[in-house]
Amino acid sequence: MASAFSHAFVALALGKASPHPIMTYQVLLLGMTCSTVPDLDVIGFSFGIQYGDLWGHRGMTHSLLFAVLLTAGVVATWHRQSARATQVRIFVYLFLCTASHGVLDALSDGGLGVAFFSPFDTSRYFFAVRPVAVSPIGIRAFFNEDAFYVFASEVKWIWLPTIAGFVVLRGLHYVRSAQSVVKPAPRD
Repeated sequence: MASAFSHAFVALALGKASPHPIMTYQVLLLGMTCSTVPDLDVIGFSFGIQYGDLWGHRGMTHSLLFAVLLTAGVVATWHRQSARATQVRIFVYLFLCTASHGVLDALSDGGLGVAFFSPFDTSRYFFAVRPVAVSPIGIRAFFNEDAFYVFASEVKWIWLPTIAGFVVLRGLHYVRSAQSVVKPAPRD
């Protein structure tokens, strides 16, 4: 799995890539939270739930269905009074934040894979290319001698591409908004 830092960073960059006014700090914080929630499944280890079980690590909470349900619940709870268009925008953002968790984990070099289609298909998937060093489970385990190696891997394979994507998206927005402002004067 990628670390919580990288999951939250991707969600923040995704939200800040859109200069839309609905991307308030509260919405960004919700996105960062949604991006890390899937790893709460590690609590199951304390209750005897095995890694490869439906509710085990990278199981149901890493699925696309979970991303839809979590996002719908968050929007219904915190944005039920908002206009429908605002709700849809926030839903899409929060869904992408939550779903990005499984995507990043499927890029890592450890674990059993990600159950993207759970509960309908409990198969675990990885991507063909898995360059991200897997982050240990738990805060204490993360802050050990391998922490620098894991963080360097995440900077190289997650943070830098995320920053590049952010710059491209903001640049496209800038060009598009500049084109809509500058209109050629009609010729007489």
